[in-house]
Amino acid sequence: MMMKKQSMKKFAVAATMAVSMLAFSGIASAHVTVQPTQVQAGTYQVLAVRVPSEEKDINTVKIKVNVPAEINVSRVEPKPGWKYEVERSADDVITSITWTAEGSGLSATEFTEFRVSGKVADDATQLVWKAYQTYSDGQVVEWVGGDGADKPASVTTVTPAAEGGDAHGDSHDAASTTAAESDDSSDSKTPLILSIVAVVLGAASLLVSLTRKKR
Repeated sequence: MMMKKQSMKKFAVAATMAVSMLAFSGIASAHVTVQPTQVQAGTYQVLAVRVPSEEKDINTVKIKVNVPAEINVSRVEPKPGWKYEVERSADDVITSITWTAEGSGLSATEFTEFRVSGKVADDATQLVWKAYQTYSDGQVVEWVGGDGADKPASVTTVTPAAEGGDAHGDSHDAASTTAAESDDSSDSKTPLILSIVAVVLGAASLLVSLTRKKR
């Protein structure tokens, strides 16, 4: 009898740890990112700056993104409820974009995307997007760290240009891919978490049932 109780206790602890790890992974992934995460050098791309709001009781009201030197952003897609302004270099190249909410902004349960288009440099190997997220209480979260940091900058890997390829060929595909990745990324974790929780609960129920029968 004592062995059965110990087994049940161990199982309950393991189940709790599994659910906690899943919950933590969802929180840890709520970073400001740029999609897609891989592009080809020398091509025109549509990229989406994905911004989740993480802080409870305060809203995200502004996001500033520094544009990497390895991409020439030429267009910014208008976003209802947000206004934007760009900063340019002496050569008239866009160096940063700031989106500011015209209303209350994003609450802790919301996210949005801001889309831009531009051409990736022929010799680019990666694009590092440093972002600054401002909340309604004035707090600024800097997404500028390296790989493994608590608040990393989003990095887009750049693959070599295809020989004889058409630089315009990926523009439409990039837009479609970005939209698809946005939907997939938002929805893909939910079924996985629900499935694992269901398996854990089902196993617990089965174990309890078997224990009662043996009694």
